[in-house]
Amino acid sequence: VQLQASGGGLVQPGGSLRLSCAASGRTSSTYGMGWFRQAPGKEREFVAAITALTWRNTRTYYADSVKGRFTISRDNTKNTVYLQMNSLKPDDTAVYYCAADRANFGAGYVAASTYDYWGQGTLFTVSS
Repeated sequence: VQLQASGGGLVQPGGSLRLSCAASGRTSSTYGMGWFRQAPGKEREFVAAITALTWRNTRTYYADSVKGRFTISRDNTKNTVYLQMNSLKPDDTAVYYCAADRANFGAGYVAASTYDYWGQGTLFTVSS
């Protein structure tokens, strides 16, 4: 599976942005997908995750720092995962990475080590 993240750029505080992560591979729809971010001088941290579609539902998880502002979603017909980000703050500035877990979060979703595949990252900056 190859992951291609896109959608970065420059956004003003309070603004919105949507990141996309396109996945290749026929089985990617069965993978749990997550977004992480890494700000300059900081460690990579969990942002959001979404399970594969099971029993007609997906489950989503968020870091406390983005809960209520960010929304993760997936479109399996396009093999794409999205991260809609609203009410952006300067602290959201980072390189954002998408990642895929073959086990659909059988071992959790917060730890980066859970994920098997990673995209190259996309940078966006929140600044006035």
